[in-house]
Amino acid sequence: MKIAFCGNDNISAYNMSDGLVRNVCFLDALNLVPHVFLLFITFPILFIGWGSQSSKVQIHHNTWLHFPGHNLRWILTFTLLFVHVCEICEGFVSDSKWPTRHLHLFLPAIMGFVAAITSIVYYHNIETSNFPKLLLALFLYWIMAFITKTIKLVRYCQEEFYFGQLRFCITGTMVVLYGLLMAVEINVIRVRKYVFFSSPQKVKPPEDLQDLGVRFLQPFVNLLSKATYWWMNPLIISAHKKPIDLKAIGKLPIAMRALTNYVLADHPNRTPSIWLAMYRAFGRPILLSSTFRYLADLLGFAGPLCISGIIDSLSTNDTKSTKPFLSSRDFLKDNYVLAVLLFLALILQRTFLQASYYVTIETGINLRGALLAMIYNKILRLSTSNLSMGEMTLGQINNLVAIETNQLMWFLFLCPNLWAMPVQVDFSGEK
Repeated sequence: MKIAFCGNDNISAYNMSDGLVRNVCFLDALNLVPHVFLLFITFPILFIGWGSQSSKVQIHHNTWLHFPGHNLRWILTFTLLFVHVCEICEGFVSDSKWPTRHLHLFLPAIMGFVAAITSIVYYHNIETSNFPKLLLALFLYWIMAFITKTIKLVRYCQEEFYFGQLRFCITGTMVVLYGLLMAVEINVIRVRKYVFFSSPQKVKPPEDLQDLGVRFLQPFVNLLSKATYWWMNPLIISAHKKPIDLKAIGKLPIAMRALTNYVLADHPNRTPSIWLAMYRAFGRPILLSSTFRYLADLLGFAGPLCISGIIDSLSTNDTKSTKPFLSSRDFLKDNYVLAVLLFLALILQRTFLQASYYVTIETGINLRGALLAMIYNKILRLSTSNLSMGEMTLGQINNLVAIETNQLMWFLFLCPNLWAMPVQVDFSGEK
């Protein structure tokens, strides 16, 4: 079979008499330009950077820093990778309906997928080396990708390709994602002022990373490493070779120490309230843990829906569409697509569930440490007359230290289950 970028069965694909912009094959070729530009620019920098990194930086991570919009960038990049996978699948399915191979249907999507992975790897290395000026290459890439995808989307609108066509939906989604990534890059320039400003902002890495005794890196690693706990591999490997001790575990970060959480929860000028103190000090992580739990429970219903769709597709003999481009409904009816969605839904469900457990357990431990610091501070201020008069006995103090703090800690451990019960019961009843 002869291979051509625009195919050998359509002579008009190479006809430019109506203008370059009106030729869909030319627009697909134009979409290759930003991806090739990024690969051409970033690969030499990545190789030079990896070759020049010292062992001290790799071991102690004393230059790690999160730029503004760190988590949002990772979430948008993961979403972009998923959309690229959908675009690749749509391209292969559409190409199978033509008698000859049409590379323009899936090759730009493959290059975009590779470029998206390269962009996040490139960003991670720039972030860990704290050299933001190299982000200018990513900024140019987002601009070029946004412009080329917008031109393609306008062309589809002229051809009356709307939401019923999967290709239109994918292109529109990519325009939004590239626009958001470009906005994130503009925000980094605005905050850090590394270009276009006379006085760039110099930001030092967190204080914990300057202390070589701190080995707990969960708050400082990237979003992917947080979700998979990849940063713990050296500790796990060393524990496999020999038993670990407290020196190998290292010191706690400042944010996880009892004194830090005690200062957050203590408000001496307000009416004493344990619930208000918990809300002010740990309201944000509790809300984050509950959100993760809600997402995990909702994704739990994606499995039965995908399996039901696969069974319905196998039990009915629907004739496949002969149209050259795939519709959104036909794409979601494909068995392989449903199987991939089922796999991704299970991975995301376990990831969100594990993240919910981690945030809840960490918050509960921090709450217990803050309460113990409060109790010890109060005990040291009690006069001996309180103990001799029976107003406060040693048994009550022991209960506060050993039992009450543990009960509040376990209350936070089980909080996500309390919030998730109505959602699970409601969906189970509807099912």
